[in-house]
Amino acid sequence: MSPSLLPSLVIAGATLADGRRVDILIAGETIAAIVPAGQGPADCDRIDATDRLAAPSFVEGHIHLDKTLLGLPFIPHIPGDTVALRIEAEKQLRRTVALPVEERGGRLIEQIAAFGTGSLRSHVDIDTEVGLKGLHALLRLKERYWDLVDIQIVAFPQSGIRIDPGVADLLDAAIREGADLVGGLDPAGIDQDVTGHLDAVFAVAEKHGVGVDIHLHDSGPLGAFELRQIAARTLALGLEGKVAVSHAFALGQIDDFEFFRTAEALANARVAIMTNGPGPVAMPPVKRLREAGVTVFAGSDNIRDAWSPYGDGDLLRRAQIIGYRQEFLADPDLVHAFAMVTEIPAAVLGVTHYGLGPGRRADIVLLDSGSVPEAVAGAPRGRTVIKRGRLVALEGVLTPRD
Repeated sequence: MSPSLLPSLVIAGATLADGRRVDILIAGETIAAIVPAGQGPADCDRIDATDRLAAPSFVEGHIHLDKTLLGLPFIPHIPGDTVALRIEAEKQLRRTVALPVEERGGRLIEQIAAFGTGSLRSHVDIDTEVGLKGLHALLRLKERYWDLVDIQIVAFPQSGIRIDPGVADLLDAAIREGADLVGGLDPAGIDQDVTGHLDAVFAVAEKHGVGVDIHLHDSGPLGAFELRQIAARTLALGLEGKVAVSHAFALGQIDDFEFFRTAEALANARVAIMTNGPGPVAMPPVKRLREAGVTVFAGSDNIRDAWSPYGDGDLLRRAQIIGYRQEFLADPDLVHAFAMVTEIPAAVLGVTHYGLGPGRRADIVLLDSGSVPEAVAGAPRGRTVIKRGRLVALEGVLTPRD
């Protein structure tokens, strides 16, 4: 082993997903080697992982760092029966919140890092009222917390594009100023112009060579039609594998004919679907989509904000919720639920250094479980988290940062 790969930290006696007990040797930010338990060197720092499952850190596929109300006294939920009413209620609340985005978003980052999340995709509101202020706040959070999480940012037109003139130019500016992807929202339900909305979104993506992640709540055959339109534009611009649709409730509301032709279009264009295992609404059928070749990954979505008073950002519990809602009972199903918060979103987000193996970055979470199915079923707390080869959380509590 070359001097540059001499281990500085050993995770001793960990259990891997395949049942092997190993020592994980870490050199700097990288996994240098994985050897049978007991064969790691004794002359460097060690973390005892006996009876603990070692997994690559969780990957948050959909979160809103700018929206959370963490750090404030509990704020009662403002009712609103439609997406449009929810947007307006949120705007009213946003005007009165004194605690800045960086403070609230920072608290959320610290909370999810202690749960074991190492990478995330956050949407940030872009509209003519807030402009790019939220984006700039998230860019500062990205720089401040580089040692805890890797942050990918989606410029999200929460208030629409066509009905909020000027937003298309703001989305263009957002990408120029550091956003990683361009978003969209309910082309029919909010903008009432499917073609115009999608044309604007994909024009920004094409101009800057970035990916797309569109919120889609529109239901039934209308939502399925929009999904096929998104898939067609993805193919036309050569964006296969770079486009995701979040929520896509319509996939759980349509008949077999609509489902299969929509799933085929999504699979051909390699458009991924994000679900958070939502409450009393339709949910994309994960197994059917998987069988049709469609990638489905998970995210937390709203956490203690104007849209929902629930959520804490624990992706293991999110996998549990999705498994419960989808009747994932057998071990292979529980393993797939775990993959929806680990390797699948890592691939969607393009986290190239991901995984437990030599040469991969040492982003690791240790769980008090003997197997992956047990971890999903029990969602144990008190996790130990390593990020970039450094211990960042011990028994669920963040360690001091430099």
